[in-house]
Amino acid sequence: MTDVQWQGVFPALTTKFTASDEIDWAAMERHLEFQLDAGVHGLVILGSLGETSTLRHTEKLEMVKFFSRTGCKGRPLIACIAESSTRDAKEFAVAAEQAGADGFMLLPPMRYPSDRRETMIFLNEVASATSLPIMLYNNPVAYGIDINPEDIARLADNPKFQAVKESSMDTRRIPEIRKHVGDRLAIFCGVDDLAFECFALGAVGWVAGLVDAFPRETVQLWSLTQAGRWNEARELYQWFLPLLHLDVGPKFIQQIKLIEALMGVGSAKVRAPRLQLTDKEASAVEKTLNLALENRPQV
Repeated sequence: MTDVQWQGVFPALTTKFTASDEIDWAAMERHLEFQLDAGVHGLVILGSLGETSTLRHTEKLEMVKFFSRTGCKGRPLIACIAESSTRDAKEFAVAAEQAGADGFMLLPPMRYPSDRRETMIFLNEVASATSLPIMLYNNPVAYGIDINPEDIARLADNPKFQAVKESSMDTRRIPEIRKHVGDRLAIFCGVDDLAFECFALGAVGWVAGLVDAFPRETVQLWSLTQAGRWNEARELYQWFLPLLHLDVGPKFIQQIKLIEALMGVGSAKVRAPRLQLTDKEASAVEKTLNLALENRPQV
């Protein structure tokens, strides 16, 4: 088990599939080394970008065991908990801890728009099932449940909660959270094309998407902001933005996986019901990539 230092770049890793729709473990290992060599600070698996909703329970645990066994070179392994029932979420937390996870990223209950009372009870009950530290994941845009700054302040009374991935698309949330909890929780950016803004407002980490294809640029952007080299960071961010925009929208998974494939570090294969992009959609992504590569900075 690795102690979780909640800061830096934590890639939200994609799940690689074979042509026969099984997990491609060899491709997963190659991509892990690619990320580690670039200097990422932690790893997030089984998130939205990891297509967790299409994975069987056994596959999720195999994924945790694989990363734990393969070795993350001291980086914390964060497994996402995105289950539909409190019972299933608690059972997965127990099993994933035993399988080698170092911490969790916890979502509100899936497929049920819980009210505030239900959401708070769910989060605390799931936390009670594990001894591991937890990052709260607030993404009301995608999941329809908002964990607002006042709720986060109440949850901060539970020592299990140590960080929050803020993906509300409203950067005003960051100073609001800090007003309520100070530095009690580490705030992570959860939206790629708001990263610079989030760091300027006090976020200390980034659960990133385009890092899957551009890890060095992602780590460099975070490092520049933490060193106070804002002009250099802004210049890099301006170059990166057209690609970072691909992290939002209903087909962000297909878009990022296509970028991985075009960069030779992954596959565009997704698991149904998702389908790969149409020729028109893929062409637009490829055009964005080609324009970025024409002016790619040296990192």
